Amino acid sequence: MTEQQMETYVDAAATALGLELGDARSGVLRYYALAAGMAELVQAVPLTVQDESPMAFIPVSPGDAP
Repeated sequence: MTEQQMETYVDAAATALGLELGDARSGVLRYYALAAGMAELVQAVPLTVQDESPMAFIPVSPGDAP
């Protein structure tokens, strides 16, 4: 994702959510670039069906907890 694409996405998402970024915009863009870089690293690892975690999160209500 290019810098211009990131700026366009962040601005559009903020508008869609009704957020006024103001002075925080540069920090949001910096964090978004960091998160996008992490996503690229994760997506670069080839996975097969055997790599899927067998664990599943099953929520319980507080009354059911041991």
